Order: sequence, then structure tokens, then C-alpha cells
Amino acid sequence: MDEFDVIVLGMGPGGEDAAGRLVEAGLSVAAVEADLVGGECPYWGCVPSKMMIRAAHVLGEARRVSGLAGKATVSPDWTPVARRIRAEATDDWNDQAAADRFEKKGGHLVRGHGVVTGPREVTVGDRVLRARRGLLISTGTRPAIPDIDGLAGTPYWTNHEAVATESVPESMIVLGGGAVGLELAQVFARFGTEITLLEAAPTLLPGEEPEAGKLIAKVFRDEGMRVLTGVSASRVSYDGRFAVTVGDEVVEAANLLVVTGRQTDLTGLSVIGVDENAKFVPTDPHMRVTDGVWAAGDVTGHGGFTHVANYQGRIAALDILGEEVAGADYRAVPRVTYTDPEVGAVGLTERQARDEGLSVTTGVTTAGARDWIHGTKDILIKLVASDDVLVGATAVGPAGGEVMGALAVAVHARVPVMTLRSMMYAYPTFHRGIEDALKNLLKQDRP
Repeated sequence: MDEFDVIVLGMGPGGEDAAGRLVEAGLSVAAVEADLVGGECPYWGCVPSKMMIRAAHVLGEARRVSGLAGKATVSPDWTPVARRIRAEATDDWNDQAAADRFEKKGGHLVRGHGVVTGPREVTVGDRVLRARRGLLISTGTRPAIPDIDGLAGTPYWTNHEAVATESVPESMIVLGGGAVGLELAQVFARFGTEITLLEAAPTLLPGEEPEAGKLIAKVFRDEGMRVLTGVSASRVSYDGRFAVTVGDEVVEAANLLVVTGRQTDLTGLSVIGVDENAKFVPTDPHMRVTDGVWAAGDVTGHGGFTHVANYQGRIAALDILGEEVAGADYRAVPRVTYTDPEVGAVGLTERQARDEGLSVTTGVTTAGARDWIHGTKDILIKLVASDDVLVGATAVGPAGGEVMGALAVAVHARVPVMTLRSMMYAYPTFHRGIEDALKNLLKQDRP
């Protein structure tokens, strides 16, 4: 049996951040990882997928030249995209640099599948690790594959295969209209793939404002994609091409991309009092699960975002060290879908706010001078207010994620609506749309 001060189970963003902090604080730390040190973000998510998105956006901008600045001929080529992902982002999916970085700090990396086998105890193969001070669980999530007749055993793609591909398929069915599905659908469509997008909910981006999902659906259709919402796939077959049964219709394509969410694996956690059939590991605001056990990242169920994992990892590390640290506050979780236009959002949607019993007013704008100058009409800013403060906001546009940054500060700091109304907003900027949405919010406040 090997003893350490802390065991970190899972070296995704949250676990890696916490493990590094703990080692730098002088603790002996064993980090257990079955896959790549760094997790989903640097090898499949945040970095390589955004390289793909950046390339697709460049193509989109080039195709706007004829309406704004002359003429341009666009010839998409996936080769430089695949090369950048391998050479610049993932080192061909080799995590040695990340592993060396951790071990040079003084950490001890244990490769293999770890199972919690007791309070502060993790077993990796025939090796048992014990933690004197604590165990941090940061095991992340994996793709949730729906139970559709005929799907199992077919060569469908998840986001991993989509990111690693060295060629662009001729046609593809995208099953799932959440953030990942939309981003990848637009990428491949702009590189020439014929896309059919299927979403079971009434609108795309079902976790966000319905106006945002409807606007993105319009944009996608304008770009030539087929978008079906409120539909479910009942059967999948494959004979060299995929055939997906949707109601009375059979949709066919060369590839099938399944991006229908993520799920946790809590096997073995019953030994620390966690229900193995639960969706997530419950924690208190200081990321404590039970005495001597903490959790951070996607496994806690507060959004599958690297910034949430890092935020939680920092809190957990400081709490393990016995330092004073504010508990986690999720009222202003920022999130961005990197489509063109971007969808930036923070806090509660209107529906979520009403479901919480809040008295709600909303302000919406769908026009702005900078957007008109930019050459786009596909914009939206929606504000959700309660008791004179914003509790949520959405910004859709060429810089939706950046506009959302100002709104995230307002939601997090509970800036009064009257203070936001009294500010000056630079003209002509994308963020000036906030002022227009506030004016519409004001109109609702009048008797």
C-alpha cells in the first residue's frame, strides 16, 4: 500500500489544476488517470474543436466578401485543419508534456483505471493508494449514447472521431442539437458536408433561451443545412451508409455523429455514501462530498465547462489545505456556443427563473448599429431581471461570447438595473445592444 497526503482521481482540468496547487503547497499527491492528462478539453474539446470552428468561421467570412467588399472564391481544404489539431493542439494525442509538467512539480502520476475502494482509498489494478488528508474525485463524464434500435455496433462518430478525422464526409446526420452538435454541424457544413441535424426538443440549444435556438436554426437553414426539431430517432441501420428512421421518414448519410449529451460513471462510490445510480456526485459549496472526500468538475453536475472545473478545483484545493475560501456560487455560470453567430449566456433563462418562482421581466433587442455595419441581421440580446437585478442574459451575434462577459459581471455582482441603465455604452459596439435591451426592459416596468 502506498500512502500520500492527497489522491486526485481524474486529471481533467479541475483535477489537474487542484493537483498542481496541492503539490506546489508542499503536499505529496498521487494523481490517477486512465486516459490523457488534461482530460477532454485540450485533446477533444476546448482547443482542437475551436481550431476547427475558427477555420470554418474564416470560410464563412470569405463567403461574405461578395456582399461587402468585392468578389472572392472559396475552396475549402481540411488538410491544414487536421494538421493544426495534430501538431499544435494535441501533439497527436500525446500527453507526455502535461504528465512531465505535473511530475516536475513533484507530483506522482499513476496511470490506469482507479476505483474508490474505501474512504480515502483508491485501487489501480493491483496497487492500493491511501490518502492521509483527502481524496479529490474529478472523473469527468463520457458521451451518453442513446438506446436507439440498431445504433450499437455501427461505426457512428462521437466528438472524438469528429475532431480526429483527416477528411470531411460527403454527408452527415448530426444527432443532437446542443452546443457541441451545433458547433460541429456548422464546421462540417462549411467544409462541404451535407448536414441533417436532428433534435428531440422543440428548439435547438434546449438549455438556452428558445429565441436563441430558433435564430440559430434560421441561420443554419440559410446556410443550406436541414434542421429538424421536435423529432426523435427510432431506428438506425448501416450498410455502408447510415439510415436513421425519424417518424415516417428515413434520413440517409455517409456518417452519423452522436452528440446527445454526457454521463458520469459513479461505480464504486457507494463506499463513500454516494448513490452509484445518481447522475452526479453531490457536494457542498466547498466541494466536500463527505469527510475527507471532495469532488470537482463535470462529475458534480454544474455544467460541462472547463472554467467551472477549474473554479471548483481551486476551491477544493484551498479547502483541503485548510485555507479560507468562499464557497462555490453558480448563479452566474457563463457559457458560450461557438457557432457563427455565437451564443453567449449567463445565469438563468426566463423559463428557469419563472420555475424558481421569481417575478420576472425581460428585455429583448434584435437590432444594432454595429451588427448592421458588420453585415448581419442575425442578432439577439435578451435580459432576464427580477427585483431590479439581472438574473440571466443571452447575447447572440458575431461577438456574443464577448458581449456576455459584461452581462456576467452584472449578474454575478447583482448590479442594479438602474445602474446599468445609467451607464454609457460605446457607439457603435456590439455590446451597445445591452442598452437597447435595457430600454425594452424599462418599457415593461412602466404601469
